[in-house]
Amino acid sequence: MNARLRGAAVVLAGLCMVAGPAACGEAGGAHEPTGPASGGALKIGVLIPDSTSRFHYFDKPLIEKKIHQLCGECTVETVSAQHDVATQQQQMDAMITKQVNVLILDATDSKSLRAPVENARRAGIPVVAYDRLVEGPVSGYVSFDGAKVGRLQGEALLRALGDKAHSSQIVMMNGASTDPNSAWFKAGALSVLQGKVRIGKAYNTAGWRPEVANANMSGAIAALGAENIDGVYSANDGLASGIISALKAAKVDPLPPITGQDAELTAIQRIVAGEQYMTVLKPFKPEADAAATMAVALARGEKLDDIAKQRFNSPTTHGIPAVLLTPVPVTVQHIKDTVIKDGMYTIDQICTPKYASACAKAGLTR
Repeated sequence: MNARLRGAAVVLAGLCMVAGPAACGEAGGAHEPTGPASGGALKIGVLIPDSTSRFHYFDKPLIEKKIHQLCGECTVETVSAQHDVATQQQQMDAMITKQVNVLILDATDSKSLRAPVENARRAGIPVVAYDRLVEGPVSGYVSFDGAKVGRLQGEALLRALGDKAHSSQIVMMNGASTDPNSAWFKAGALSVLQGKVRIGKAYNTAGWRPEVANANMSGAIAALGAENIDGVYSANDGLASGIISALKAAKVDPLPPITGQDAELTAIQRIVAGEQYMTVLKPFKPEADAAATMAVALARGEKLDDIAKQRFNSPTTHGIPAVLLTPVPVTVQHIKDTVIKDGMYTIDQICTPKYASACAKAGLTR
């Protein structure tokens, strides 16, 4: 096992990244599904968790574009679960009934979607787990190195605290307990933070909902005292928005350093304004391209050996062909060289009139 992921693997109760398929067994092989023999154009189903986040605005169009580039005869149907597990289960069942050739699934709940994944396998439909790993016999997995994400967040928080880190108290706002990525991020962060700062309060945030993070942060302020909170580990940008609202409501000024993830536009603007310290950019295009490439290959009955060089374990399946990408930290000094350089946002999008003076101070000018 890769040593840098060992801590994450323990927390994830059996999830481990390994160097080769022999270490944990094979996910593929002679019985790997190749899609139902329905004839006609190949059909690919894409299931995303919501229509309000990066998955709708960035991942969805990128996945669809790459599929059509690779497979002119392919048709793509994309549906959103709106954060509802039952809805996504029904959508999976509907895709199976339609006899799609392959599914790309970003699961709303890794455990609850296991049965539909098993149903897809029985129907001969391969499933590519996208961004977060779902239980059941998936045929491929595309995501970012979650332990690295957490380490980047933890390291940034320590840098922001500086020499006072050892005497500082922080709040940890982790993601949803139903998402295996949450435990992965948390393990990575703790590998950096434990023994370096005092963790006054820690929360799992149901559904990754900003309003839940807001309520949790209000509780932390009441329990610890606003003046005793020196920093906040926030697992993503949505949670950071709820955290910042709670701190502002408590009249905290200046705000303590707060981490994030996903490089949402509003988070980049908060970073420019000095309200959020950092975020983690997970470049969407390489992730979307890898998933689309996997899906087209599986729909055509091809193996993933040349696409997925890594292997990953879930609690139910060993040796899943995987592509694990490298995340990038973003602070105010790095905005120009990351999200702007990559074409994710323009200076005009970031530097609206509200942020004009902060942008000028940060050197973000046309």
